[in-house]
Amino acid sequence: MAKIIPEVSRTFNEYLLLPNRTRIECSTETVDLRTPLVRHVPGEAPAIELLSPFTSAIMQAVSSPELAIALARNGGLSFLHHNQPIEDQAAAVRQVKRFKAGFITSDTNVRPDDTLGHLVEVMRRTGHSTAAVTEDGTATGRLLGMVTSRDFHPQRHALDQPVSSRMTPIAELPHAGHEVSLSEANAQLWDQRLDCLPVVDEKGHLQHLVFRSDYTDNKRFPHQSVDANKRLRVGAGINTHDYQERIPALLEAGADLLCFDSSDGYSDWQRNALTWVKKHYPEIPVGGGNVVDGEGFNFLAEAGADFVKVGVGGGSICITRDQKGIGRGQASAVMDVAAARDEFRERTGEYVPICSDGGLVHDYHVALALAMGADFVMMGRYFARFDQAPGAKLPTRDGFVKEYWGEGSNRARNFQRYGQGDRLIFEEGVDGYVPYAGDLNEGLALTIAKIKATMVSCGSMTLPEFQATARLTLVSEQSFQESHANVSLRDTAATAV
Repeated sequence: MAKIIPEVSRTFNEYLLLPNRTRIECSTETVDLRTPLVRHVPGEAPAIELLSPFTSAIMQAVSSPELAIALARNGGLSFLHHNQPIEDQAAAVRQVKRFKAGFITSDTNVRPDDTLGHLVEVMRRTGHSTAAVTEDGTATGRLLGMVTSRDFHPQRHALDQPVSSRMTPIAELPHAGHEVSLSEANAQLWDQRLDCLPVVDEKGHLQHLVFRSDYTDNKRFPHQSVDANKRLRVGAGINTHDYQERIPALLEAGADLLCFDSSDGYSDWQRNALTWVKKHYPEIPVGGGNVVDGEGFNFLAEAGADFVKVGVGGGSICITRDQKGIGRGQASAVMDVAAARDEFRERTGEYVPICSDGGLVHDYHVALALAMGADFVMMGRYFARFDQAPGAKLPTRDGFVKEYWGEGSNRARNFQRYGQGDRLIFEEGVDGYVPYAGDLNEGLALTIAKIKATMVSCGSMTLPEFQATARLTLVSEQSFQESHANVSLRDTAATAV
């Protein structure tokens, strides 16, 4: 008969944190959320660390370049999905690496012979009042001039006139070379009393625009995840099928680290792939997963994984447990793997971080995952709700929603990931919607505020201290019900001014 594991498979909903003594110096302002991302020797700084313990899931519906930029600016990191042609994934990596805070890619562009009427329509569509006039009308064409809404008026100027009749030509336009830093660009904006400074390359092609209105941009994001060259960090997902062709292209594009993406990482295919990567590209960190116990962790750590993802079947979009009966409650999985990680550290002298992937329904679940030993978390549903995620925003009777579909759904067409040939015989994910949550910067700031407040109540100022001192209690059904408000709630929306 099968071996029975005596421990009950438990979820985050079954635990609460007990408060610890909060010292005077322990406040939300002093809490430090930095955490290691890759394998390192304890006591030495890891090659890559996060300033906030969040990564976004390796999913088409989640990790777009736009979301990767926003998350890295908030101290986290995205893994761009691999269910696309190699050249497309490499281009997405380049898009993130080329992003420069305060340097905007122009989205309002016209040609000099376009009419002012066309310019009015372009400005109406983008909502911007400054347009670049380039030779071919693209964001990277040779810059010929600039035109703003202050240069013409639809009621005073004939809309069939060419844009060139009202633009400021490049010869009269202050501009900067592509090597300019943001601080130098801002200084030029203020010294020359400019609203906008175009940045061009050595051939005169437009690269970026710098606006005076974005002067405070960097100050909004003091904890960005950046490399040695101050470029935002970004990861890339890979599979165990075409990794030998995909990895060189991703590294050439500038990917900071890689992660094998699999619903079940406890396999010889992933071990062999990890071994190959470590032989041919020993300098690039690469993660493995997913696993749910100590055996799986040791298997991947010994194969060379620089971090290990934990979780099978716990994602909000995942139906692996329904379909195959495979998985484990996420709380039990994280605690088991964390114990194995600590034993591996004692045995080998190397610390291999673990990532809790899935089962995170509420913000406080993130705090529980960290207290139970996770070094960082990976989330799909959470990030799919924001503007920066690629899913369409759709209106419903009850408000807006965002599209969200699993990699195991037919929509994703990620056949390789599930080893079912050239089509899915059965799905392991669903196609649905999540409530729209607005801008990532605001939503993540709220979640971080809650986690810091939780850590303060537990008397912890760092994540290692939180893990070492946190106390957990199991929750009965009655105490779970007691956790929620038990009064008739006032509807303030109807009376709000």
